[in-house]
Amino acid sequence: MDAEREALQTTAYPEVQTFCQKHGLMFEVVDLRWGIQHTQATDHMTTELCLEELDRCRKTSLGPAFVALLGDQYGPCLVPTLIEEEEWEALKAQLTARPGDLELVAQHFRRDENAVPPSYVLQAPGPGDARGPEEATLTSVLRCGAQEARRLGLITQEQWHRYQRSVIEWEIERGLLSLTDGEQGATVFLREIQDLNRHILEDCALKMVDRLADGCLDTDAQHLLSSLKGRIADRQPGVLRAHRLPWSRDLVNPKNKAHARYLQELGEQFVARANHQVLERLRELEVGRQDLAWLYQEIRHHLGLSAEATGTFCGRQELLARVGRRLRQSDSHPHTPLVLFGPPGIGKTALMCELAEQVPGLLGCKTVTVLRLLGTSQMSRGAHGLLRSLCFQVCLAYGLPLPPAQVLEAHARVVQFFHTLLHTVSRRNFESLVILLDSVEDVDSTRRRRRLPWLPPRCPPRVHLIVSACSGKPGVLDAVQRTVTDRESFWEVEPLSSIQGQEMVRLLLVASRRTLSPGQRDLLWASLPECGHPGQLRLAFEEARKWASFTVPAPLASTAEDMLHELCARLEQTHGQLLVARALGYLVSSRHGLSEAELKDVLSLDDEVLQAVYQDWTPPSKELLRFPPLLWVRLRRDLGTCLARRPADGFTLLAVAHRQLAEVIRERYLSGPEKATRHGLLADFFLGAWSQGIKKLITLPLVGKPLNLDRKVAPQPLWFSDTVANLRKLKELPYHLLHSGRLEELKQEVLGSMSWICCRGVSGGMESLLDDFDLCAPHLDGPEVGLVREALQLCRPAVELRGLERSILYTEILARLHFFATSHPALVGELCQQAQRWFRECPHPVLVPLGGFLQPPGGPLRATLTGCHKGITAMAWSLEERLLVVGTQEGIVAVWDMEEHQVVHILTGHTGEVRCVTVFARGTQAISASKDRSLRLWNLLSGQEKFTIWDGGSRDPAVPQSLHVDEAKKVVYSASGSKVNAWNLETAELIFHIRGDASDPWICSAALASQATLLAVSEGSVVSLWSSATGKEQGKQHLSSIKEETPTCGVSVQKPGYMVVGFSKGSISLVSPEGDSLLGKLPEAVGFLVTSEDESLLAAGFGRSVRIFLANAQGFQRFMATDLEHEDTVEAAAFDPENNVIVTGSRDALIQQSSSFKVWDLTYTRKPRTPAPFLDRTGLTAVSHNGSYIYFPKIGDKSKVTIWDLAEGAEQDALDTSNEVRCLEVAEQAKLLFTGLVSGIVLVFPLDSRQDVMCIPPPEARKAVNCMALSKGEERLAIAYDSTVLVLDINPGDPCPVVDGPTYTFYTQLPTTIASVAVLADCRVMYGMTNGDLFLYACARSQVFPLEAHGSRVTCVEVSHQEQLAVSGSEEALLCLWDLDVCKWKFEMSCTNSYCPGVQCACFSKDDKYVYAGLRDRSVIVWSVLDGTLLASQFVHAIVNRIIPTSNGFIAPTRHGYLIRERFQCPSSRTSQQDPLKNFKKAVWMVKSRQREELAAAAGALQDSGLGGAQRNECKSNKRSQVCLIV
Repeated sequence: MDAEREALQTTAYPEVQTFCQKHGLMFEVVDLRWGIQHTQATDHMTTELCLEELDRCRKTSLGPAFVALLGDQYGPCLVPTLIEEEEWEALKAQLTARPGDLELVAQHFRRDENAVPPSYVLQAPGPGDARGPEEATLTSVLRCGAQEARRLGLITQEQWHRYQRSVIEWEIERGLLSLTDGEQGATVFLREIQDLNRHILEDCALKMVDRLADGCLDTDAQHLLSSLKGRIADRQPGVLRAHRLPWSRDLVNPKNKAHARYLQELGEQFVARANHQVLERLRELEVGRQDLAWLYQEIRHHLGLSAEATGTFCGRQELLARVGRRLRQSDSHPHTPLVLFGPPGIGKTALMCELAEQVPGLLGCKTVTVLRLLGTSQMSRGAHGLLRSLCFQVCLAYGLPLPPAQVLEAHARVVQFFHTLLHTVSRRNFESLVILLDSVEDVDSTRRRRRLPWLPPRCPPRVHLIVSACSGKPGVLDAVQRTVTDRESFWEVEPLSSIQGQEMVRLLLVASRRTLSPGQRDLLWASLPECGHPGQLRLAFEEARKWASFTVPAPLASTAEDMLHELCARLEQTHGQLLVARALGYLVSSRHGLSEAELKDVLSLDDEVLQAVYQDWTPPSKELLRFPPLLWVRLRRDLGTCLARRPADGFTLLAVAHRQLAEVIRERYLSGPEKATRHGLLADFFLGAWSQGIKKLITLPLVGKPLNLDRKVAPQPLWFSDTVANLRKLKELPYHLLHSGRLEELKQEVLGSMSWICCRGVSGGMESLLDDFDLCAPHLDGPEVGLVREALQLCRPAVELRGLERSILYTEILARLHFFATSHPALVGELCQQAQRWFRECPHPVLVPLGGFLQPPGGPLRATLTGCHKGITAMAWSLEERLLVVGTQEGIVAVWDMEEHQVVHILTGHTGEVRCVTVFARGTQAISASKDRSLRLWNLLSGQEKFTIWDGGSRDPAVPQSLHVDEAKKVVYSASGSKVNAWNLETAELIFHIRGDASDPWICSAALASQATLLAVSEGSVVSLWSSATGKEQGKQHLSSIKEETPTCGVSVQKPGYMVVGFSKGSISLVSPEGDSLLGKLPEAVGFLVTSEDESLLAAGFGRSVRIFLANAQGFQRFMATDLEHEDTVEAAAFDPENNVIVTGSRDALIQQSSSFKVWDLTYTRKPRTPAPFLDRTGLTAVSHNGSYIYFPKIGDKSKVTIWDLAEGAEQDALDTSNEVRCLEVAEQAKLLFTGLVSGIVLVFPLDSRQDVMCIPPPEARKAVNCMALSKGEERLAIAYDSTVLVLDINPGDPCPVVDGPTYTFYTQLPTTIASVAVLADCRVMYGMTNGDLFLYACARSQVFPLEAHGSRVTCVEVSHQEQLAVSGSEEALLCLWDLDVCKWKFEMSCTNSYCPGVQCACFSKDDKYVYAGLRDRSVIVWSVLDGTLLASQFVHAIVNRIIPTSNGFIAPTRHGYLIRERFQCPSSRTSQQDPLKNFKKAVWMVKSRQREELAAAAGALQDSGLGGAQRNECKSNKRSQVCLIV
């Protein structure tokens, strides 16, 4: 069957491999007889291995598990390698009459009394012994003896088969005929040659059939073969694929057309059959996922492993009894989890499995026990999958509702659900729950985390959590100890006693049906004096189990390390030093392990290994060269338990099981340049350098000349299909390029490849992508990698909102890194070019960034983090523990680990909004104050509440609260409204109570420890002083530095002994017992004040901004040139211990289910400078010179207009208007800037001159300008006041155009005011009102046309360039497209998502085909004028103030101070259009078409009248998608 094998290898296997990869599967062919000598292919060991591999394939394969190629040879019958004593005696009795035969058998078998029962072992032939005729004679003798013994009933039929069946029949029996549950992935290809019988009788030299030693036809073998074929046809006819070939002396010849056609058909049938089997199994699995079969399979998996582990368990009785006592004693009250720890191999897993079996006896038979052996299954390898399976199992066990889908989407929500579920189970007062989690270090996130936030730090009554952890892996036990802080809950698993160790080995021997002779037993224990380490005992057992009773073993090594060196030496002696070194070296060098298919591919690329393999024989193929699988399977069998199988990414990976063995392998095989060489070949493999038919040169010893052969290794694209990524390549390639020293390739293939970044992010999430950059960045010079990494970190808000999708990632990268494309061309510039190429080739409508417009890396913003809580109201930093404590609107106190950027505790108890939080006791405790009028003291390490104080503060939710802790006195001072209380931190007792004037409540307070004084400032600016020890009043004084402002907030500065107070109009004052002084002024009311731990920095929040100050002798001075800008009002902030970072929390209605906070880098000025954004806080921006200049009211003085040069990133000039600016418009062609003022005046500034300023007076005195608009040709100007509109003409003039008029003035005569306006060249005016009314007014005819109203304030009105259409937007997120000729809307688009606060601005494209709209949810959408389709949506992180069309897109200034410049690219055919909001989970858009509604109404009328069936069928039904409904 050599031709068939090569045909399958060459064409069929690669095709099936590609098919499997597209479905996320790995294809592995196990053909143990390929590539080896005939004697190896038919020996006893190979046959046993074939049967073992067949069982493995049946157990693990998701499709084809067994393929047989059956021709006209039955094959040899092999001598059994082992004959049990009873069977031996039966055979011996039949051979007694033939002494020669008996002697022959006795020469080849030797009695082994170490077997249980004793057995006779076939002796392997010596190096020089021939295996030919004598072995055939031995086979014949045993067959005759077995035949007679079977006739006499001395042996069973199954025993008789061992002497009768050939290797082929054994394999077909095992792989097909013995199955009771169908064919299970089996296929048999049957080859029949025409006229074969006639030719084989004529020519005895033909080897196509079985022949005896004398060359005659073996008729017995032919009868057995015929019987075998008949059994297959009778039992499993569906698996047979028969082929009839014409006779040919050289059997199958590919040059023969009929034979070539047969080989082609064989390959096609194999591909079709294999693909069909894969699809069928995938369908079955999909059904299983829907009906919880996945959960039951997961439970069975862990229970099966547990049964194996407890089979040889011994000892530990004292520890088991101790655990039982702890479970019973803690069952009725809250307690911490129990942690069992110890070094690798100490027996923790067996102990946990034994505990799982004994739990019902310890706590009662109704106890619910849940066991997970972590890392042994795909689901238990990651924290998310683990918690998901635990939640489902516990819910089913207790009859509770299963976790909803929205909980399962986010890991933080799953963690919170799991913790809540444990308390729910506890409150049911039903059966106790015991969860056992073994080997917590094998959860993927454990090894790189400081804490384990998914692990509950305390358990409620009747809920017990027992975990085991390895103390030999760095960081693992530390992470557990930071989560479970009670050191009494950590119990070490000690070694066994020497007696228990001997008992363990005895049980292992019994389980393997072996024993030892007394001398061997003595030798074993002499080598292991007082050894009680289970891992070392198992190594000794693995060696001792191989000893036969006639073996004289050498003493074993006394230490585990020496044992492992001896193991490696023994493997080298058996399998060759080179193969052992390379196979184990590749496994240890891999990042997460290698699958068997990957390892065989890698060995097939190793020229030195192949040269060693093929030094005595030539490969079977002239076209391809592979490593023979048999050689690896033999080595793997001898490695035994030294190899671990680890599930990862849907595959099973092999890795070295013991850390000590991995160290030994590194020492022996990976020293010096060998390490880089191994990593280099692995990098080549995962790069796919030698796949897809690319041949590799090699010189084999017996050939003598270079051969260019295909190694047939798996291809390694980034994507196997549109949805299936190459996860193995993504995880392994960066690691190997880095450790092989190929840094330029690392930049080119990974860090500098947008395809890689996109694939890694989309398939593995942002965390895995950032982990890769963190892995590589320290080894690379230059700032470029850091810039890319920071840009990815800044993408998080978009990813949280929209999901990680290709267009989002390409947009984010290009819009953030384009600023640096010129200054950093090697990496950043190349990434930008790749993104631009992707956009050019994108087949869907898409917005293409033409420049940078998102906050770039290198600036102050480091990250935006989102949690499972919403509405941040308070913050405090735990300095020593690197924790951030966050208070929220819903009463939750969330504790974040700021090194890991993850939530570690969700502290519940408050029923009202948390108003303030203070951390003390070296960062281990916090106290929070809430609107529910309570104070709660928390342990931040354990996540537990210490006690609650009912403070009885003000019931008015608007009254501020404050907390101050004096650790020296162990007192907390609580101030709320007109009350101040002092509480003892240890006893929760009230020390004193101060009551003030309820009509003048205290707004802010401070405890000045250095002066033993309490200080409070009231709403009426009265400063009150008391003794902090007794509460006795020390005096009152009025603030002198502030007039006509009320206090809003304050913060104490302990060292100089004063308080910094903020006021309602932006003033900041220093207040002390001696007096007060003005510090500075902010543009808006001060919302909060906070200082750093060393009081060297002060942060002041006002509106959407935070300003940082630096302490000096006079107080504080401004520290940063720019303020920290936010999307919404900033509520709280906190500095880190080193003063390098400030964290700010702001309102964010966009994210309703959770809230976000920003991490700012205070040292960013030392990094590469980033482009300066323009500083506009009003949203009143105008743009001229195609985006070169931006105009906006000046910060701090709204009577001036700043002219910002975008190219220079600096203010060019300022225009003085003498009054506050209300709106701005630019006439680009006329080069005029119109400024509408609060006084009602409109000032007109020529853009090219500052001399000729025109003034347009208001129609009425003191009426402010609400809005203005220019016609598309800039002939008309409309100025709207509350209820008045002026229409003026703009005429050419010298040196600048002249504004004449007003030509028309009209009054709305409505109680509501005008909110937006648009004007046409024919002097028609379209205007929207604050209540949603919309009108079109024809000035020439003085006629008003009411349009259908919006439901809320009209925020924008825009006219098309041809002035036939108009678009209006409102706060209810409704866009209407109007036909101005008939005054009716054509399309309505409304957003029905959970949050979309409306439309901000809109415009038509230059060709009037599209509408561009900026929404207040910080996105820009593109709407088709032709059919009302939503074409594109892009999240831009900031509200767009206005949109101005360009020839192929638009420009738009944003609230972040950047100018968006984009091209809209829409293919002519949109048949393949993707959903623009498919990942925007919170958005659903509905589009209404008037034409469709009228057609539907007409169809309804026809239906009512019973007419028009055919016409009705022509009406298109509504199209509904996940995000867009067209009605």
